Amino acid sequence: MSTTGAALTVSINGESRQVPGPATLLDVLAHLGLDARMVVAELNGKIVRRPHLGGTAVAEGDAIELVHFVGGG
Repeated sequence: MSTTGAALTVSINGESRQVPGPATLLDVLAHLGLDARMVVAELNGKIVRRPHLGGTAVAEGDAIELVHFVGGG
């Protein structure tokens, strides 16, 4: 993720957050410390499949919903 751009304000699970920009969904997951293999990501109401996370740009004001799977028993 580039640290030379301005921060982006996005909504993550309904909460306003700032992330370093420019960013992809994969960058956002890394910024949040989440493993892309354990998350389902939705951008502006559309599910983004795992192979496309690195190529999906995040823009100012985007709404991101994340569901994080937790293993255990």
